[in-house]
Amino acid sequence: MSIVSKYPRTFWVANTIELFERWAWYGFFMLFANYLTGSSDLGGLEFSQSQKGVIMGVGTGILYFLPVLTGAIADRYGYRKILALAFVIYASAFVLFPQVSSFTAVFIMYIYLALGAALFKPVISATVAKTVTKETSSIGFGIFYMMVNIGAFFGPMLTLLFNGQSRMIFYISAGIISINFVLLLFYREPGPARKVQGHGADRRAGEHSLFHTFGEIFRNMASIFKDLKFLVFLLIVAGFWTMYNQLFFTLPVFIVQWVDTGALYHFFDMHIPFISARYSPAPGVMDAEFVTNMDALYIILLQIAVSAIVMRWKPLRSMVTGFLICSVGMALTLVSQNVLFTMVAILIFALGEMAGSPKITEYIGRIAPADRKALYMGYSFIPVFLGNVFAGILSGNVYQAMSDKVALTKNYALENGLQIVDGLTSNEYFNEVARQVNMSPQELTDYLWDACNPSAMWVVLLSIGVAASLCLFIYDRMNRD
Repeated sequence: MSIVSKYPRTFWVANTIELFERWAWYGFFMLFANYLTGSSDLGGLEFSQSQKGVIMGVGTGILYFLPVLTGAIADRYGYRKILALAFVIYASAFVLFPQVSSFTAVFIMYIYLALGAALFKPVISATVAKTVTKETSSIGFGIFYMMVNIGAFFGPMLTLLFNGQSRMIFYISAGIISINFVLLLFYREPGPARKVQGHGADRRAGEHSLFHTFGEIFRNMASIFKDLKFLVFLLIVAGFWTMYNQLFFTLPVFIVQWVDTGALYHFFDMHIPFISARYSPAPGVMDAEFVTNMDALYIILLQIAVSAIVMRWKPLRSMVTGFLICSVGMALTLVSQNVLFTMVAILIFALGEMAGSPKITEYIGRIAPADRKALYMGYSFIPVFLGNVFAGILSGNVYQAMSDKVALTKNYALENGLQIVDGLTSNEYFNEVARQVNMSPQELTDYLWDACNPSAMWVVLLSIGVAASLCLFIYDRMNRD
């Protein structure tokens, strides 16, 4: 524990800010896929899987591309100011979000929310990078990642209490992010920042500096394509994020549509009825996001231990191992209708995530010049940007074609010549199809599972993850760090 005392106060303030920001973000984001595609009688918008893929893939991709720009802006104008602006955008977006319901309006509002996150992300990552040393970086980024997952766990656990009440979900996230305005009073710049004056000749110089800053940004962006080694690394890691993001884009929807959560419900109903009473949309059913959220709980419990194991490993070795384990775990989450199997698969996924994901930030933090940490941390989000865009395609068009229960049910009804009245919600449509073919909803679900093989998508995810792991292994062999 002696290593913990070596971190300065700003490190701990930044980690606490990160905790509440992730609490606010995941409080809505873990529920977002089912909010977009869910049946309207349960508070969902009933968008198609393809529409969900566009919103979550492109929107979240933009979120992770913008730090390439916002990181450099923060380096010039100061981290504290950019954090304050980010929290203003966050809070206002959460308040406005439940006021819109059309595809276009929801997409635009999500982009606005993404702007706040894009301003925040490189600043907080750079703060951690500037407040750790080579000796303390592995445990330091492990602590940072644990804070991410504490927020990621408690966010959905709070908002799930109001599942089906979309306004409350977003308003709770607005309240949580507002806590960071108080924490910002205790935040201190981790290093000198270039400041811009606002009057007379200084103001003109500031305007010149602004244009100069953006010129530097685009020149630096272009330089990435000249650094083949770094470019290859970013593209390989993009494959990992494509697979990883299915935890949020696909798995919650898959659990709602296909997984029987009855065994978990009955366990809690017998031993901890508080949980079964509050995290169940119907008797015998657990919230899908409650199951998916086990990933964050596993990380809270095990991250420090895993970080201690891999702290002496070179970052690339840890990433290769983590990516491979992650890929196996994510693939297994789509193999079975048994919720207990799903939870074990999520544990495998989490172990790989703990070994590999923090090391990405640590690796780039190590190679970044001391006075350009935020800029380099901005570059670290490029593979996350690409991964989100590709993940949106997988969870959208690919999932809809291979695994979407709504699409498969409609195809089944069409093939069997069933006459279904218009205007039904997704749940009502499915129940009507089941009635007309003399099956219970569960029997129809089991029939479609056997007949249509929606779990086959696991092959796609495993292939992507294994390919990324193999490419990174080759990269490590060729570029010893």
